[in-house]
Parts: sequence; C-alpha cells; structure tokens
Amino acid sequence: MNINSVESTVELSEESHTRLIFGTAVDEKSSAEQLLLSMYDSVQTSIFVVDVLENGDFCYVGLNPTHERWIGISSQDLRGKKPEDILTPVDAIKVRQRYTDCVRLGKTISYEQCLQFQGVSTWWSTTLTPLRDANSRIYRILGTSSKITPIKQVTPGKEQLLAKVTQRIHDAVDFNVILQQTVEDLRLCLNCDRILIYQMSHDHNGVVIAESTVTPDISLLGKHFPDPCLRYQHQEHRGRCCHQIVTDIYTDGINTCQRDFLISLQVRAHLVVPILLQQNLWGLLIAQYCHEPHQWEQTEIDLLQQIASQLGIATHQQELQQQIKQLKNQLELHNKEHHTHLQQTKNFQSLVLRVTEKIRDHPEEKLVFAYVTQELTKLLQLESCYIELYSPDCAVVSVVHEYAATQITYQGVIRQPQELCEIYQPLLQKQPFQSVEIVPGWHPKLLVITQLACPIYDKDGILGNLWVIKPTQQRFEEIEIDLVQTLAHECAIAIRQTRLNASKQARIKKLETKERLNQEFLKNLSHELQTPITSISLAAQTLESLFLPNGTLDTEIAPQLLQILHKECGRESRLINDLLTLIHLEVEPEPPTLINIDLQTWLPPVVAAFLDVTSCQGQQLKLDIATNLTPLVTDITELERILTGLLNYVCKYTPPGESITVSAQTTAAALQISVSNSGLEISTQDQTRIFEPFYHISKNDPWKNSGTGLEMALVKKMVRHLGGSIHVESGAGQTTFMIKFPQATTI
Repeated sequence: MNINSVESTVELSEESHTRLIFGTAVDEKSSAEQLLLSMYDSVQTSIFVVDVLENGDFCYVGLNPTHERWIGISSQDLRGKKPEDILTPVDAIKVRQRYTDCVRLGKTISYEQCLQFQGVSTWWSTTLTPLRDANSRIYRILGTSSKITPIKQVTPGKEQLLAKVTQRIHDAVDFNVILQQTVEDLRLCLNCDRILIYQMSHDHNGVVIAESTVTPDISLLGKHFPDPCLRYQHQEHRGRCCHQIVTDIYTDGINTCQRDFLISLQVRAHLVVPILLQQNLWGLLIAQYCHEPHQWEQTEIDLLQQIASQLGIATHQQELQQQIKQLKNQLELHNKEHHTHLQQTKNFQSLVLRVTEKIRDHPEEKLVFAYVTQELTKLLQLESCYIELYSPDCAVVSVVHEYAATQITYQGVIRQPQELCEIYQPLLQKQPFQSVEIVPGWHPKLLVITQLACPIYDKDGILGNLWVIKPTQQRFEEIEIDLVQTLAHECAIAIRQTRLNASKQARIKKLETKERLNQEFLKNLSHELQTPITSISLAAQTLESLFLPNGTLDTEIAPQLLQILHKECGRESRLINDLLTLIHLEVEPEPPTLINIDLQTWLPPVVAAFLDVTSCQGQQLKLDIATNLTPLVTDITELERILTGLLNYVCKYTPPGESITVSAQTTAAALQISVSNSGLEISTQDQTRIFEPFYHISKNDPWKNSGTGLEMALVKKMVRHLGGSIHVESGAGQTTFMIKFPQATTI
C-alpha cells in the first residue's frame, strides 16, 4: 500500500455533507455548496462515500454519476450495502483492508488495486480521505478513483519479453547472460537504438555492464562515468518508482551538463528507469534513441519499469547465490579448519600420552627433557625448544637441555630473573609469557621470532620454564599454549620423580652405609671385647700355673700377672662405659646442663693434667688462650671429656720431639678450641673416617690396644650434643682438630 503525504482530513457537518453527496435541495444562499455539488455530479473522476459504523463495519452511502457509469451500479442500489454485497469475496477482503488502514492511520492514503465489477477486471488508482465529526471521530470515508487499466496492459510482444526475462531468472541462468540477453531482447522489442544497464557504485560513479546497440562503433560497454550527468530532471511519482523521460534533449529543458554529456554519446532521446535491490538503488535501465526525438508511450515506460523490477529480482537472486557460494566456501573452510583442529588435537593428545608413558617407564628427568623438546620441536615446527631450571632461591635460572632444528643456541645459558623482570615476573607467578622479537645482529633478511615460555611448577613451588621458539611472527594459538603448558606440567612430574628417586637412592645408600658401619662396629666391638677377655683368661691360667704343689705361689711373677688383670679389666670397663655412652647419645640423649665457663680459668688445669704424659714421651705441650674470650655456655662435664679425649688421641700419635698446642680464640660467629700437633699427617681418606668407631689411622699402630677405639666417635657425638661442630685439617707435617661452638648469650 502506498500512502501519500496528504495528512489533512475533510471536516464537514453532517447536514451540508448530506446535501453535497445526495443532491437534495440546496439553500440558494449557499453558492459554495452548489459549486461543490456541480463538481460532484460532473467531474470525470469517480467519487464514492463509505460510512464507518459504530461497530467498526463499513457500508456504502453513494456514488457520483461517473462512478455509476464505470461500475454499472446506481447510487440508489449501492446505498446501505457492504463490500461483500457488490464484490467477490477476495476483492471484498482487499477493499475492507484498505478502509481499515485509512481509519487506523487517520489520514489520506493512496494505492493501486485490481477489482471485478460485473465480471470485468479493472485497475484503479484510489485515494481514501477520512471525514471527522464534531467529536473528531472518523465516521465516513470519501474515496476518489481513476481507471488505469490501459496503463497496466502490455502488448503481446512485450508480454512475451517479460515472460522470457522472468523465465531466465527462474531457471537461474548466469547473471551476466540474463543482463545481456535482456538488453538485446528489449532493444528489439522497443525498436530503439541502444539499451544500457548502468551499475552504481558507492562513490557516485558507475559502469555500463550490459549494452545492446545499433552502432557498435560507439560502444559504452565497460565505460565509467559519474552519476550527476544522469540525475533526474523530470520525475513522475503516481504510485510508481521515479524515472527520467527525455523526448528531445534540445527541447526538454535539461541542464547543460547533461545535454553535453548526451550529445557526446550521440543520444537524442532516452528513458531511464531505476533498478532497485531491496529498496536501494543498484543501477539504471536506459533506453536511447540516437538520431531523432522520441515520444515515449506509457506502455514503453511500464515495460521498462517491469523489466527493471525483474532485473532487481535477478540482482537479488545473484546476490543470494553469491552469499550461498560464500557461505558454502566458509563452511568448507570451517570444515577444513575443524578437521585440521581435530587432527592437531589428536596429535597433541598423542604426544602428551607418549610423554606420560615415558615418565612412567623412564622417570629420569634428562630422558624426559630430551624427548619433550625433540617431539615438541617436530610437532610445532619450532626453531628451538629448551628447558631451564631455577636455583633453590630462584635467584638464578640455567638452561639444562635444548633441542634445535638447526643450531644449538641456549644450552648452558644462565640468567638472573631479577634483571629480566618483564619476562620472569609473570613466569614466577605461574603465568605463560609470549613475545614477538627481532633477532639481534646483522642479517641479510630481517629475522623475527615468536617465543613462548610456560612455567614448570607443581603444588610445592616453581621449578623452571619450558621455552618454545618459532621463526615467524605468527603468535602461538591457544591450543598450542595449552599443549606447552601441559607438557610443562609433565616435566614437573618428571623432575619431582627424579628428585624423589634420588632422595630414595640417597636414603638407601645411607641406610646401606649405616648397616655396613653397624656390622663393622659389631665386628670390631666383638674383637675389642674379646681382646681384654683373652688377656684376662691367659693371665688367670698363668697365675693358676704358678701355684706350687705345696700350695705356695711364685712371688716374683704374681705382681706382673695381677697388673695385667687390673689393666685389662679397666680397659674392658672403659670400653663398656664408652659403648654405653655412645649408644645413649645416639638413642636418647639427655639435654646438656648448661653453665657459663671462663676458658681462661678453666682450660689451663685441664691441659696441665697431660704434662707428665707429654714429658715422658718427649713431647712439648703448649697452651694459647686469646685475651678477649667471651664466656662459653655449655656442659662442663662433656666439654672436659671432649678435650681429654682429643688430648689422649693426639698424645698417642705425636712422635717424640714434636709439639702439641691447645688454643682458644673467638671468630665472628663462633668460639673455637683447637688441638694441633706436629710431626704427623693424616691422609684424606683417613680424615673422612677418623671419627668412625674402632677406626685406626695406622694398621701398625703400636698404641692401638691402649684405648677403647671409641674415643673419636664419642668426641664427635658429644660435640654435636653440645651444639658444636668438629673437623680435622692435616698438611705440611701438622694435624689440627678444630671445635667450634656458636656464640651464645651468657646465662
């Protein structure tokens, strides 16, 4: 339905309106009403009046004489009847809809419609105007109509042309073929000189895409020219799309620019009809006479408009076909990408599964690192892939393994994360890092790489990073980042398993060593226990044999045997006491009894007790105590036993003529007591075992039976019990035992 721009309504009183419509007696003084009545009766346009009932129904009031002649129904016969009483059921529905639209919109509307009266189909151009009463209610509709049947009719030849164009479109013939055949058939039908199809563009220019002409030497096909030269000068609305009609460029008053342009094309008369694509101007259908004026008939105009409408349909159809083709291509591309994505996902899952199996079967991190970097490089077509691990405090990170497609670049590289915060800050926060960088240095061709790092971590903390580098500017996709991060988690599992296995192996080795030492300890203990018992047994047997038959004893040998018995019993007692002390310190040590000890006062008498021993053995005993010693908080009994044990050990192994020195001094963090001697060096192997039970630094030691063999083991245990440490240094003919106690506050 076309609704015109007329917004007004006719407001008449019911009395004057009645006289105007029905021709009743008119007051002589109302000359205006007489004029209107005469127009109503004599005008050659049909006029009809429709009442709008209270219930919203419609009935006819009357017709003017012109309308009576055209439809063959008198005004008297029509009055009071409804649309269904004079029209076919289909036409009645269409007419009712028009009346309803007029009342609903409350303004004048115009439209074209084909109706049957007395079995004859007639085309009408109708205008409906609502009439309002004093209460502004629309109570009546005034309609005017004119017959346009001749305009709507086409000749059989034109009808065939329209059918051919429609059929081509229906058969989905190639769009360019439709255009070319249409212009050729249309030129022959109109018997004109040239038919053009001009396609518009967005920049107010256009191009001729189809042409049929009797002068092929002046062809416009493919020519570009701006739209302003073809802007409309004469536009007709009349319910149809606007078009331009020029019968003669010299007499129709077109502008100079357009006339000059048409003269350059040898055009004398032309007809331009728009081709619309969904209500938008797509192009122009142009018919031209080149050598003479032409009076365009209405049937020619209507034919061109109808052909233009069909071409609009063809254009829309071609656009839909292009959209379908584009959608098909997009669907194929999507399917291809989907297939590629599925295959990529399958490859990624397969790699993760193989890495998992590798960790299960060969949990060593080096083998897992080698496999992950190699397979990842091949799968993602990388330039390099490497793994770096942090130090325990994350202050340093080192590349421990790299696999490269061409050349190893990063193996062994050490970085300090605090100097590369922009990279390592997100990584230390367990976030991936990705960047695109230009390779430094001179290259004949600019080299750009994309690198991605995913953190290797687990619930216990950050361990390192897995780096992947490809020689392109294309960033890693989300699925690739997920793969690298998954493999980084697998590497974390491998690292933890390797370290766990190493810890297990270390514990196993430690247990094996402890078991070996225990076995040696028991072996040596049984030997050491057996030695005094053997001596005691021999002495007792010898003593028994000394008794004479008369019951007397050889008094010369008896004292010697008794001395042996006392000595070996004492040795056995010391051995048992040392063994009990060692076990006690190992199993259930009691807290030490701490007191303040002034070493300058306490140490000299302890050392002086060994003057007789060193003097008898031809050794020199020295004492060196620093003057700035702070009091030592410790257990005095255990400290004396430690120092006595060391002095006994050193005196036993110091050759005659050599010196033994006891010193005490304060360092920055500890108080140190040292016992050193000259004339003796202990090998590195012996230094590592010197604190083992029953270990002797020399197999030919003549003094080895003079002690229990547990002295140095007890010394080490007691030093640790007091919170200190002891170690030995030997070289340049001198050996030094150093005991260090941390500085403590005086109690």
